[in-house]
Parts: sequence; C-alpha cells; structure tokens
Amino acid sequence: MQDSWAKSVGLQRRTLLGSAGALLAAGASGWTGMAQASEWPSRPVNLIVPFPAGGGTDTFARPFSAQFAKTSGKTLVIDNRGGAGGTLGASIAAKAAPDGYNFFMGGTHHVIAPSVYPKLEYDLERDFIPLALLASVPQVVVVNPKKVTHASLQALVQDLRANPGKYNYASAGPGSSHHLAGELFKLQTKTQITHIPYKGAGPALQDLIAGNVDMLFDGLGSSAQHIKGGRIKALMVAGAKRNPAFPDVPSAAECGLADFTVTTWYGLWAPRGTPAAVQQQMLDEVRKIGAAEDIKAAWAKNGADYGQLSQPQFAAMVQSEIQRWAHVVKAANVKIDS
Repeated sequence: MQDSWAKSVGLQRRTLLGSAGALLAAGASGWTGMAQASEWPSRPVNLIVPFPAGGGTDTFARPFSAQFAKTSGKTLVIDNRGGAGGTLGASIAAKAAPDGYNFFMGGTHHVIAPSVYPKLEYDLERDFIPLALLASVPQVVVVNPKKVTHASLQALVQDLRANPGKYNYASAGPGSSHHLAGELFKLQTKTQITHIPYKGAGPALQDLIAGNVDMLFDGLGSSAQHIKGGRIKALMVAGAKRNPAFPDVPSAAECGLADFTVTTWYGLWAPRGTPAAVQQQMLDEVRKIGAAEDIKAAWAKNGADYGQLSQPQFAAMVQSEIQRWAHVVKAANVKIDS
C-alpha cells in the first residue's frame, strides 16, 4: 500500500512539475512574442508595389517609404512587381511570409480584378488583411497636346462621336482602374476609343508623353507633375468638383458627365497570418506618417487625400468596392481571358 501511495505521490509530483514547466514555457513564449512585437521593426520591411516605378502607386509609396524610415528608424524597401494589371504583384505578396516584414500596397485595381480575371492565383479577401487607406485621388483625362489639340473635353467628345476609332487610350493594364474608367467614359459619352493596355501607369505615361498614344485615363497622383510641366494636358477631372491642386481643370459634372465619379485609391494590406501586434504597430506608423508635414505636402501636390479610415472601416470599404466594380464590369461587358 505504501508502494502504491508512493507511486501516486510521485505521479502527482511529476504532473505538477510538468504543469509548472508548461506554464513557464508558455509564459516564456508569451514574453518572447511580446519582445518580438516590441522590437518591431528590427530589420528592413518589404513593401510590394504591384506596378513599375513611375506609376500612381509608386508616386505615393516612395514618400511613404521615406517617412517610414524617419518614424521607425528602419528602411521600408519598395519592391516593384509589375504585370497583369497589378495582379502579378498581388500574387507574389499573397505568398510572402506573414512575419511582419512583408506588406502590400494595392488599390482600386485589386477590387476590380476579381470581376475581370477568371483565374487569379490569390484571393484578396482570403489571403490578405486590409490595414489602411493611404491615398485617394480622382481620375483625370489627360491627352498628348500635340496629338489631341482640342481645348475642351466637349470638343474632344464631338470629334470622337464623329470619328469612331480615330483615337486610342492607354491604361495601366487590363482590368485596371484606368481601363475601367476608359470603358465607363465610352459608355457615358457613347463613343468608341481603342484600348491599349500597358504594364503599369508609368510606361503608359511615358508613351503618352512620347506621342505613341493619344490619351490616358489616369489617377491624378501619377499625372500631376507631368500636367504641371506641360508635357500632357488635362481636359477633365472626375467627380462633381474641381481638384484644389488643379483649379483650372473642369470637373466631370461641368463637362456634362455627372455620373463619371471614378476615384483611384491606394491601400495597405498584410499577408494573412501576420501577427496582430505587428499589424497594430504598422497602423501606428501609418498614423504617424500621415501627420508628417512632408507627407501632407506631397499628397496635396498630387491632389490627394490621406486616408482617415479605421481598420474596420477600410475593410468594409474594400468589400463594398469589390461589389461596386463588379456592377461596372458587367455593365461595360469587360472580359479578360487570362
């Protein structure tokens, strides 16, 4: 009986010691996780930008990256991965390690993509966590002034109606917001313009400036400095009001297109599985960056607004935008085979 009692006590002692060890291990693990979160970022952070340098996303990613270095003390590396209307970079970002050192800067293109690309290698809602709205700019109709000499949008529309197919327009790629803006414009003006897709707004802008294409539907952010430099001409800015950065450019409503309200926006996502503590720390950095005078000046210069949405509000916006653009795609009968 004593042997039985001794064995029982020994078993209880081992169980208690095992439980204590487990608690200590869990505590150590918790402290390690907290330490890792508190030390973030301890090395450079990677930001995948799914378009080539010189486009709208890049226009905002570069100053954002520079300010991140000032506020966090670590580098935010811009990783340009252009192709397939921004979906190639999104696919790469979806497969990136969710370790708190990989983030994705997408936007309007990526809420359109599910409706136009039948075989995406990622799911925006399943594979990513929406974090923050970073910038929002209206679309603008810009032309090469040597190829399109009309002084107003109304005059251009008259020419387009009289000469179907006479002009072409560039976009940042099939299924991009530039593409959908062009198709929406064609629907509302009852005109025919040939679509020429590029691998990003940067290359499209360069060909517009060079005179290889006639016009472009672009986010104001990437076109702003070229408009100011006189290399391209803005005929209309989307929406009901003129943009404060370009007060001489008429709004769509003034041009008789009250329903042409196309906005290009850019947001920040994390690969799903990114630690919640790191997500919060990145959100804190986003707020600090938005409060910096350099960022306020850069955004204002490009006619943009810095995002003020909470994380849940941005997540709801992404869902709403996916549904909204699905209706536009259906109405415009936009189809992409690949």
